[in-house]
Amino acid sequence: MKTIFHVDMDAFFVSVEELLDPSLKGKPVVVGGRPDQRGVVSAASYAVRKFGVHSAMPLRTAYKLCPQAVFLDGHPHRYREYSDQAYAVLQRFSPRVEMASIDEAYLDMTGTGRLHGPPLAAAHKLHEAVKRETGLNCSIGIGASRLIAKVASDAAKPNGVLFVLPGAEARWLAPLEVRKIPGIGKVTEKRLHDLGIRRVGDLARLDEAFLDAQFGLWGRAMAGKARGEDAGSWFDGAIGEEEAPKSISHEHTYDQDTADRERLYSTLARLCQMVGRRLREHGLFTRTVQLKLRYQDFGTITRAHTLAHATRLDTDLHRAARALFDANWSGMPVRLLGVQASSFEARQGQMSLLDQEQEERWTKALSAADQVRDRFGESAVSLARGLKGGFRERVHENPAGLPGKGPRKK
Repeated sequence: MKTIFHVDMDAFFVSVEELLDPSLKGKPVVVGGRPDQRGVVSAASYAVRKFGVHSAMPLRTAYKLCPQAVFLDGHPHRYREYSDQAYAVLQRFSPRVEMASIDEAYLDMTGTGRLHGPPLAAAHKLHEAVKRETGLNCSIGIGASRLIAKVASDAAKPNGVLFVLPGAEARWLAPLEVRKIPGIGKVTEKRLHDLGIRRVGDLARLDEAFLDAQFGLWGRAMAGKARGEDAGSWFDGAIGEEEAPKSISHEHTYDQDTADRERLYSTLARLCQMVGRRLREHGLFTRTVQLKLRYQDFGTITRAHTLAHATRLDTDLHRAARALFDANWSGMPVRLLGVQASSFEARQGQMSLLDQEQEERWTKALSAADQVRDRFGESAVSLARGLKGGFRERVHENPAGLPGKGPRKK
């Protein structure tokens, strides 16, 4: 029987901000941007949650619910620093650690009993070590699967530990609302409600053939989840087994729609810079660059271009993204721009000697810039073209520099 921990940092971004500025403690705090911006809440303090504010809520809605809240852009590079510290603690407890995001991780604690004691005792030791060495609180769920551990850590919040005993999974899950199951979002929840399915127990009692008819393969996965199993794509692969991403993307929503061509070009450069950094982090080269363009009326187009040679250079990405933009922009004010890289290769492929020398020079320069950004934040170094882009790095779940994803490969 496996023993899995899910460690989830409590209100992570807000907690880091409180360490940086102790005067914020106990106040309603929203991290993610200013109340007049179009972004969403990245984190909400427990004090502001009492007003109905929660993560992923539009900032403007959060302001309407709690105008007295303190709204912060946040400090992404500091969040990475604290995530690194927490990751170092986790590694002392198990060699098999998987960072699911910047503020949560799975640990396979199977077979560590002689070193750390039984699961509940080990969890309390880990809980105390995280607090002692980072100054931050966390919640820990323990189960025989990642699904159970994740749902348990949510139930343990804030600052608690919960162990679901082996064999009791289905009985423990049964009274929970179906949205507590990872992967069941608002759309699926509504469909389940329309079928009279509101609790996990309701889901577990249904015949798999019925769920298959209603939801396809996802229906069978939900049936497995209702029993406490790691079913479906949310839990593919073993803990600690590094998987290369299938795509890498970044996007930016403007606070005010813009038709300023130079500003749009600059934003593209900044987005390509962010995508390029993550390509280098994973040691990947991309063959396909995709542009996402959303107008003020929410009309959205996506256009892709396949490159002659795979690349991981910001300059190549920007050249392709700008060509796509020039060929498809109608001139209307733009609400959102995005750049995505996909069709990855581990090697660049055959190039002329002159092109190869130029690529190597750019790679060295950009890798040096990546190291500066690691230390001082994303905005510390930028391509000249991207300087006018002027937007802050948004707080998101999987930034460049996520701990545990392996060293940068040059």
